[in-house]
Amino acid sequence: MTSPVLQAEGLTKRYGRRTALSDCTLAIPPGRVVGLVGPNGAGKTTLLNLAVGMLTPSAGTIEVLGGHPASGPAQLRKIGYVAQDTPTYAGLSIADHLRFGAHTNPGWDQRVADDRIAQLGLDPAQKAGKLSGGQRAQLALTLALAKRPELLVLDEPVASLDPLARREFLQGLMAYTAEHQTSVILSSHLVSDLERVCDYLIVLVASRVRVAGDADELLASHHRITGARRDAADLPAGVEAIEHSFTERQSTFIVRAAAPIDDPSLTVEKLTLEDLVLAYMSQAATSHRPALETTR
Repeated sequence: MTSPVLQAEGLTKRYGRRTALSDCTLAIPPGRVVGLVGPNGAGKTTLLNLAVGMLTPSAGTIEVLGGHPASGPAQLRKIGYVAQDTPTYAGLSIADHLRFGAHTNPGWDQRVADDRIAQLGLDPAQKAGKLSGGQRAQLALTLALAKRPELLVLDEPVASLDPLARREFLQGLMAYTAEHQTSVILSSHLVSDLERVCDYLIVLVASRVRVAGDADELLASHHRITGARRDAADLPAGVEAIEHSFTERQSTFIVRAAAPIDDPSLTVEKLTLEDLVLAYMSQAATSHRPALETTR
């Protein structure tokens, strides 16, 4: 059996009394493009910083590519990382960045770096401080890809980009991963972007993993069902209510079901990935409300 690209057991990170990540247990298969999605403050950046070794756990364990994060040069060279602000050095040229990458990464692939810069139409002599936000993000991605990592970790790299720049960034990412079979973990709160590129989904809300799995399997097992008003306890056996809404005569549920729902009194509809994500986010938000605010 192939080992997970990332495996966490009870992974927890605390800052004093505040818990940024709580009891996270995951086993991400290799060769996937993983969408890590959740609202701001959910713990996405904390999880990724633990994965690349920038943070250490308060409790639990994490292994990445069979080793402990940042445990030595061999482990570090396996992972490419683009942080949320896609950092570059304003006073250095694009060529300077590539020379720095070649000097600091033993597995550096100059052809990958040069080809990407040429395809993007960038002038190697141009200073990074003069680039647009999209161009800086592409430069940061180029530095990560030319490292030829086994795992690419991206922390909301397109959050501040306009729609065209986001699309170009994701197209470049997918072209590379398709050619080199690189595993990717891509954090974002823009579900529409993830829906185009990801085949594995993790929903993280309020420091906890709410659901994780193959995107197609998750969509196949989740549905919107509508029928005469009833309580969640009266749903068919094996059907778990994730989210609900009621009118005077009708009930609508987002549900997870282990088998097809065979009830002629119910209308069953497919979900989009965004529907699924929002349902779990809503469930988590409802569970954290004070009692006087709960849905009647």
